[in-house]
Amino acid sequence: MAQRVVLASASPRRSELLALLGLPFRVVAAEVDERPRRGEAGRALARRLARAKALAVVPDADELVLAADTVVLLGGAILGKPADEAEATAMLRRLRGRRHEVYTAVAGRGATGRLVERGVASQVWLRALSDAEIADYVASGDPLDKAGAYAVQSQAYALVHRLVGCYANVVGLPLCATGETLAALGAHTGARAVCYEMLGHDVVVPREPAGLALGGAVQRAGGADRREEEQRV
Repeated sequence: MAQRVVLASASPRRSELLALLGLPFRVVAAEVDERPRRGEAGRALARRLARAKALAVVPDADELVLAADTVVLLGGAILGKPADEAEATAMLRRLRGRRHEVYTAVAGRGATGRLVERGVASQVWLRALSDAEIADYVASGDPLDKAGAYAVQSQAYALVHRLVGCYANVVGLPLCATGETLAALGAHTGARAVCYEMLGHDVVVPREPAGLALGGAVQRAGGADRREEEQRV
Protein backbone atom coordinates (compact mmCIF):
# COMPACT_ATOMS: atom_id res chain seq x y z
CA MET A 1 0.00 0.00 0.00
CA ALA A 2 1.38 3.43 -0.96
CA GLN A 3 2.39 5.77 1.85
CA ARG A 4 -0.25 8.44 2.41
CA VAL A 5 0.86 12.07 2.53
CA VAL A 6 -0.63 15.18 4.11
CA LEU A 7 0.14 18.23 2.00
CA ALA A 8 0.37 21.19 4.39
CA SER A 9 -0.57 23.71 1.74
CA ALA A 10 -3.76 25.12 0.26
CA SER A 11 -2.01 25.94 -3.02
CA PRO A 12 -3.82 24.31 -5.96
CA ARG A 13 -0.57 24.43 -7.93
CA ARG A 14 1.26 22.34 -5.32
CA SER A 15 -1.61 19.86 -5.25
CA GLU A 16 -1.48 19.53 -9.02
CA LEU A 17 2.27 18.92 -9.01
CA LEU A 18 2.18 16.48 -6.08
CA ALA A 19 -0.53 14.47 -7.87
CA LEU A 20 2.01 13.75 -10.64
CA LEU A 21 4.01 11.61 -8.19
CA GLY A 22 1.15 9.15 -7.82
CA LEU A 23 0.98 9.02 -4.02
CA PRO A 24 -2.36 9.31 -2.23
CA PHE A 25 -2.57 12.57 -0.33
CA ARG A 26 -4.95 14.92 1.40
CA VAL A 27 -4.66 18.65 1.90
CA VAL A 28 -4.57 20.39 5.27
CA ALA A 29 -3.70 24.09 5.10
CA ALA A 30 -1.10 24.99 7.72
CA GLU A 31 -1.80 28.16 9.71
CA VAL A 32 1.60 29.88 9.95
CA ASP A 33 2.63 33.52 10.30
CA GLU A 34 4.56 34.07 7.07
CA ARG A 35 5.98 37.50 7.88
CA PRO A 36 9.79 37.64 7.69
CA ARG A 37 11.77 38.37 10.83
CA ARG A 38 13.94 41.45 11.03
CA GLY A 39 17.07 40.91 8.93
CA GLU A 40 16.01 37.41 7.83
CA ALA A 41 17.41 36.34 4.44
CA GLY A 42 15.03 35.01 1.79
CA ARG A 43 16.25 31.43 1.72
CA ALA A 44 16.31 31.27 5.52
CA LEU A 45 12.72 32.55 5.57
CA ALA A 46 11.56 29.87 3.14
CA ARG A 47 13.28 27.12 5.12
CA ARG A 48 11.84 28.34 8.41
CA LEU A 49 8.30 28.57 7.02
CA ALA A 50 8.44 25.16 5.33
CA ARG A 51 9.61 23.64 8.60
CA ALA A 52 6.90 25.47 10.57
CA LYS A 53 4.19 24.30 8.17
CA ALA A 54 5.38 20.70 8.43
CA LEU A 55 5.19 20.92 12.22
CA ALA A 56 1.83 22.73 12.31
CA VAL A 57 -0.21 19.88 10.78
CA VAL A 58 -1.33 16.85 12.80
CA PRO A 59 -1.22 13.70 10.62
CA ASP A 60 -2.77 10.32 11.20
CA ALA A 61 -0.44 7.63 12.52
CA ASP A 62 0.40 6.23 9.08
CA GLU A 63 0.86 9.56 7.27
CA LEU A 64 3.81 11.70 6.28
CA VAL A 65 3.59 15.49 6.20
CA LEU A 66 4.91 17.48 3.25
CA ALA A 67 5.27 21.26 3.32
CA ALA A 68 6.89 23.86 1.10
CA ASP A 69 7.44 27.58 0.93
CA THR A 70 8.48 29.59 -2.13
CA VAL A 71 10.08 33.02 -2.14
CA VAL A 72 10.98 35.36 -4.99
CA LEU A 73 14.27 37.19 -4.44
CA LEU A 74 15.38 40.28 -6.33
CA GLY A 75 18.83 41.18 -5.11
CA GLY A 76 18.45 41.06 -1.36
CA ALA A 77 14.75 41.90 -1.41
CA ILE A 78 12.04 39.33 -0.64
CA LEU A 79 8.99 39.67 -2.86
CA GLY A 80 6.13 37.82 -1.21
CA LYS A 81 2.46 37.72 -2.10
CA PRO A 82 1.21 41.23 -2.87
CA ALA A 83 -1.29 42.71 -0.45
CA ASP A 84 -3.26 44.46 -3.19
CA GLU A 85 -3.22 45.47 -6.84
CA ALA A 86 -0.95 48.46 -6.20
CA GLU A 87 1.71 46.27 -4.60
CA ALA A 88 1.39 43.68 -7.38
CA THR A 89 1.94 46.44 -9.96
CA ALA A 90 5.01 47.70 -8.10
CA MET A 91 6.49 44.19 -7.88
CA LEU A 92 6.03 43.49 -11.58
CA ARG A 93 7.58 46.80 -12.52
CA ARG A 94 10.62 45.92 -10.41
CA LEU A 95 10.90 42.44 -11.92
CA ARG A 96 10.35 43.18 -15.60
CA GLY A 97 13.39 42.60 -17.78
CA ARG A 98 15.55 41.60 -14.80
CA ARG A 99 16.90 38.33 -13.44
CA HIS A 100 15.55 37.14 -10.13
CA GLU A 101 15.68 33.96 -8.07
CA VAL A 102 12.82 31.67 -7.13
CA TYR A 103 13.68 29.50 -4.13
CA THR A 104 11.50 26.75 -2.71
CA ALA A 105 12.19 25.02 0.58
CA VAL A 106 10.62 21.58 1.00
CA ALA A 107 10.17 19.95 4.41
CA GLY A 108 8.89 16.48 5.20
CA ARG A 109 7.99 15.03 8.60
CA GLY A 110 7.82 11.33 9.28
CA ALA A 111 5.73 9.38 11.76
CA THR A 112 8.55 9.52 14.31
CA GLY A 113 8.81 13.29 14.02
CA ARG A 114 11.98 13.23 11.92
CA LEU A 115 12.36 16.20 9.59
CA VAL A 116 13.95 16.05 6.15
CA GLU A 117 14.55 19.27 4.27
CA ARG A 118 15.62 20.26 0.75
CA GLY A 119 15.94 23.52 -1.15
CA VAL A 120 15.89 24.35 -4.86
CA ALA A 121 16.76 27.62 -6.62
CA SER A 122 15.88 28.66 -10.19
CA GLN A 123 16.81 31.81 -12.07
CA VAL A 124 14.02 33.60 -13.95
CA TRP A 125 13.80 36.59 -16.29
CA LEU A 126 10.45 38.27 -16.98
CA ARG A 127 9.84 39.94 -20.31
CA ALA A 128 10.25 43.71 -20.47
CA LEU A 129 6.55 44.13 -19.79
CA SER A 130 4.90 47.43 -20.67
CA ASP A 131 2.90 49.34 -18.08
CA ALA A 132 -0.24 48.47 -20.04
CA GLU A 133 0.58 44.74 -19.98
CA ILE A 134 1.21 44.90 -16.25
CA ALA A 135 -2.07 46.74 -15.65
CA ASP A 136 -3.99 44.18 -17.70
CA TYR A 137 -2.38 41.25 -15.88
CA VAL A 138 -2.96 42.76 -12.45
CA ALA A 139 -6.61 43.45 -13.34
CA SER A 140 -7.04 39.72 -14.05
CA GLY A 141 -6.49 38.99 -10.35
CA ASP A 142 -3.93 36.29 -11.10
CA PRO A 143 -0.97 37.93 -9.30
CA LEU A 144 -2.65 38.41 -5.93
CA ASP A 145 -2.04 34.95 -4.43
CA LYS A 146 1.46 34.40 -5.82
CA ALA A 147 4.92 35.24 -4.53
CA GLY A 148 6.43 37.89 -6.77
CA ALA A 149 2.97 38.65 -8.21
CA TYR A 150 3.21 36.36 -11.24
CA ALA A 151 2.63 32.79 -12.41
CA VAL A 152 5.22 31.18 -14.68
CA GLN A 153 2.50 28.90 -16.09
CA SER A 154 0.25 31.73 -17.21
CA GLN A 155 -0.62 30.99 -20.85
CA ALA A 156 -2.57 34.14 -21.55
CA TYR A 157 0.19 36.57 -20.60
CA ALA A 158 3.47 34.71 -21.32
CA LEU A 159 5.33 36.70 -18.69
CA VAL A 160 8.58 34.72 -18.50
CA HIS A 161 11.29 35.22 -21.11
CA ARG A 162 13.94 32.84 -19.77
CA LEU A 163 14.23 30.22 -17.04
CA VAL A 164 17.36 28.47 -15.79
CA GLY A 165 16.77 25.55 -13.46
CA CYS A 166 13.67 23.67 -12.36
CA TYR A 167 10.36 24.74 -13.89
CA ALA A 168 8.27 22.93 -11.26
CA ASN A 169 10.17 24.84 -8.59
CA VAL A 170 8.97 28.14 -10.06
CA VAL A 171 5.39 26.82 -10.09
CA GLY A 172 5.83 26.05 -6.38
CA LEU A 173 6.93 22.45 -5.79
CA PRO A 174 10.19 21.02 -7.21
CA LEU A 175 9.34 17.40 -7.97
CA CYS A 176 12.79 15.86 -7.61
CA ALA A 177 13.47 17.52 -4.26
CA THR A 178 9.98 16.51 -3.16
CA GLY A 179 10.59 12.92 -4.22
CA GLU A 180 13.93 12.83 -2.39
CA THR A 181 12.34 14.24 0.75
CA LEU A 182 9.54 11.68 0.75
CA ALA A 183 11.89 8.82 -0.14
CA ALA A 184 14.08 9.67 2.84
CA LEU A 185 10.98 9.17 4.98
CA GLY A 186 10.06 5.86 3.36
CA ALA A 187 7.72 6.90 0.54
CA HIS A 188 9.30 6.09 -2.82
CA THR A 189 7.75 8.09 -5.63
CA GLY A 190 9.89 7.68 -8.74
CA ALA A 191 9.98 11.47 -8.90
CA ARG A 192 13.02 11.59 -11.16
CA ALA A 193 11.23 9.47 -13.74
CA VAL A 194 8.20 11.74 -13.43
CA CYS A 195 10.42 14.78 -14.02
CA TYR A 196 11.72 13.15 -17.18
CA GLU A 197 8.43 11.85 -18.51
CA MET A 198 6.20 14.82 -17.64
CA LEU A 199 8.68 17.66 -17.96
CA GLY A 200 11.01 16.29 -20.64
CA HIS A 201 14.26 16.33 -18.65
CA ASP A 202 15.68 15.20 -15.33
CA VAL A 203 15.47 18.66 -13.81
CA VAL A 204 15.95 21.40 -16.40
CA VAL A 205 12.77 21.63 -18.45
CA PRO A 206 12.90 21.83 -22.26
CA ARG A 207 9.15 21.70 -22.90
CA GLU A 208 5.80 22.30 -21.27
CA PRO A 209 4.62 19.80 -18.64
CA ALA A 210 1.23 18.24 -19.21
CA GLY A 211 -1.47 20.26 -17.52
CA LEU A 212 0.97 23.04 -16.58
CA ALA A 213 1.52 24.69 -19.93
CA LEU A 214 3.86 27.65 -20.07
CA GLY A 215 2.41 30.21 -22.45
CA GLY A 216 4.56 31.85 -25.10
CA ALA A 217 8.15 31.25 -26.07
CA VAL A 218 10.51 30.81 -23.15
CA GLN A 219 14.25 30.25 -23.31
CA ARG A 220 15.43 27.58 -20.90
CA ALA A 221 19.16 27.16 -20.42
CA GLY A 222 20.70 23.77 -19.77
CA GLY A 223 22.74 22.61 -16.81
CA ALA A 224 21.88 21.10 -13.46
CA ASP A 225 19.49 22.87 -11.17
CA ARG A 226 20.95 24.50 -8.11
CA ARG A 227 19.69 22.00 -5.59
CA GLU A 228 20.76 22.27 -1.97
CA GLU A 229 20.56 19.48 0.55
CA GLU A 230 19.59 21.11 3.77
CA GLN A 231 19.74 19.91 7.33
CA ARG A 232 18.31 16.52 8.20
CA VAL A 233 17.12 16.12 11.77
